[in-house]
Amino acid sequence: MSKIDEVRAAMVAAMKAGDKDRKETLSLLLSALKNKAIDKRSDLTSDEENEVILKELKQTKETLELTPSDRTDIIEECKSRIAVLEEFAPKMMSEDEIKAVVNEVLNVLGIDTPTAKDKGKIMKELMPKVKGVADGKLVNEIVGAIMH
Repeated sequence: MSKIDEVRAAMVAAMKAGDKDRKETLSLLLSALKNKAIDKRSDLTSDEENEVILKELKQTKETLELTPSDRTDIIEECKSRIAVLEEFAPKMMSEDEIKAVVNEVLNVLGIDTPTAKDKGKIMKELMPKVKGVADGKLVNEIVGAIMH
């Protein structure tokens, strides 16, 4: 079952339950998925579907960060939207799992004590392995922390 079908089914369930906010978020997600498929002119792969979901999630989190604290209506809307989007987002890697992949990459590249000069090489090798399953900011922080 594709994500589009999953989201559509969840949206119908939300409509039947009278959950307007959830239905609205699912509707936006469904539109984003369909638009991506239309742009591609074929069905989306699961990686592409996850990419769209993560993009929506990131945009909502950014909106939440930029919202003034006195706008509680927007903050609540963003929080509920994030909760719904996270249901469909792929499970993200933990910090320990990312560190394990980083160490694996260091072994493959034969780097014992990484320096700032090695960061480009490390990231080039690392990012394809964690793309879509790890937060890029967190990956960058972990790699930065091991630099000497």
